[in-house]
Amino acid sequence: MSRDTSTVLAARDDARARGGTTSEFMPHLPASTSPHAPADVDRADLTWAETIAPGGYASRVLARGTRLRLSDVTGDACAHVLLFSALAPWERLNVADTQKVPWQAYLGEGHPLLSGDGRVLATVVADGSGRHDAFCGTTSDAWNERRYGDAAPEGPSPSGRSLLTLAAAKQGLGPRDLAPSVSFFQGVRVEPDGAFRWLGSAGPGTSVDLLAELPLVVLLANTAHPLDPRERFTVGPLRVHAWRSRPTGPGDARFTATPELHRAYLNTLDHAEARGL
Repeated sequence: MSRDTSTVLAARDDARARGGTTSEFMPHLPASTSPHAPADVDRADLTWAETIAPGGYASRVLARGTRLRLSDVTGDACAHVLLFSALAPWERLNVADTQKVPWQAYLGEGHPLLSGDGRVLATVVADGSGRHDAFCGTTSDAWNERRYGDAAPEGPSPSGRSLLTLAAAKQGLGPRDLAPSVSFFQGVRVEPDGAFRWLGSAGPGTSVDLLAELPLVVLLANTAHPLDPRERFTVGPLRVHAWRSRPTGPGDARFTATPELHRAYLNTLDHAEARGL
């Protein structure tokens, strides 16, 4: 439909006429109005609801104790995730410690996402997919240009690095802040000879829940995994919901599940209590 925007008043009327317009890919404000709200969550508790487009990104600050659910609608989403302490953004996800401290390289339920300071930034508290990766990080511009012919964030095949750079800028962070990320919904395994084997997804309708153990800055990029062998850039929508919950505490089994986890959660609790959280 052609609309008149030839004058300031006409442009204003045109803009107001578009009020209430919805899109398949958008944040929902307030979050309780999400058309895809999880059935097991009280809508009144939702603090974030958004569907991230294929090749899209998002960023958000989450309070301690927030539960974040990422959902793969079609089986083709790939959620590249970076976490930062909102108290001190120089404390960020450390992928090496995330694999080393729990003695487990493969992400799954109960897995802590650790910072380089020995604290748990978030915990994977539910996992309906089992297809994730903490080895390969995200794609670079050079990789996507070679693989698909384009890597621009506004183009048909944006790189994860370019999308995370934009997401970081929304939170006052820059390219130098972008450490290696983890990704969910497209799995990787290591063969006996050290080669990576791409597993792909577990299919549509899976989800992963992360629990914020400290106030967090969350960066998300929904773009193809670097080992995805498909010739065409293939990504599906990523659905995001977050709601009020509570962080891991001494009464939870995972708090003392292993000596290493116990120490990491004690470090986290001490850090939070020192700041009155």
